[in-house]
Amino acid sequence: MANYLILLCLLLAMAPLCFSNKSEGGPLYPQFYDHSCPKLEQIVKSVVAKAVAKEPRMAASLLRLHFHDCFVKGCDGGVLLDSSGSIISEKRSNPNRNSARGFEVIDEIKAAVEKECPETVSCADILAITARDSTVLAGGPYWEVPLGRRDSLDASLSGSNYNIPAPNNTFQTILTKFKLKGLDIVDLVALSGSHTIGNARCTSFRQRLYNQTGNGKPDSTLNAAYAAQLRTRCPQSGGDQNLFVLDYQTPFKFDNSYYKNLLAYKGLLSSDEILVTQNKESLKLVKLYAENNELFFQHFAESMVKMGNIAPLTGSRGEIRKICRRINH
Repeated sequence: MANYLILLCLLLAMAPLCFSNKSEGGPLYPQFYDHSCPKLEQIVKSVVAKAVAKEPRMAASLLRLHFHDCFVKGCDGGVLLDSSGSIISEKRSNPNRNSARGFEVIDEIKAAVEKECPETVSCADILAITARDSTVLAGGPYWEVPLGRRDSLDASLSGSNYNIPAPNNTFQTILTKFKLKGLDIVDLVALSGSHTIGNARCTSFRQRLYNQTGNGKPDSTLNAAYAAQLRTRCPQSGGDQNLFVLDYQTPFKFDNSYYKNLLAYKGLLSSDEILVTQNKESLKLVKLYAENNELFFQHFAESMVKMGNIAPLTGSRGEIRKICRRINH
């Protein structure tokens, strides 16, 4: 009898933990919408394919939105919210202002999904699937996207300003920002490979072309001929919004040429080139990926799943937004 009472007490003590875990929802998994919205992935793929066919650059823009969402308060669709009431949009932050794009594509996907299965699929999950489809359309790896995220009820302008790695951050600062999100140095180097597609603005790398001391000489870790070429369209003042491809070899193809560029000191951003100049372990990874495209694809896919699992809202937390740009009420 005594043993039975002890067992009963243990079960009662554990009950609140069981119920609390259930209310917060379980882990994400790829089959989450198989019954509630079976055509989801087909709809997303169709709209993304149309957008990328119209403008190849859009693949990189949509992939970047997922990064900039997850690094703030977790993968919760917060980056999509417009300013309204007490909400100050993350679109105003330094990493997003004048550069984050693709919101209209997400709007189009959401409208099509709402028509097919109303109030079922989160904007956060749409961002995650869109990032994968954009990668595949550009020639990159495919991965199963774990699903089941819900949408945030607010945004964080300060989080967007301080948590997203910046082009001029030191290696240690960037690695720390990754580690704070549960990501490691392999994730950092593999996910940086997303810069194999897309563009950067002159204002993001000008400091590498014109030394801050005023002597006008380019950064010593930037190939001199490449720097001279960049300076023709990125002057010392003006032209802030002029766009440059991040990977000059294959700008619209998702491949490992990004890493080959870094080894030739032709990484566009400081945050790219420091992967080979400031840390031995990251340099080793850059060399591995430059030699082995298959390994890069494998690690990139694994790191995207890992990143997509940063602090998701599940169960009863958050909501399923009807329109991605605003909360439901």
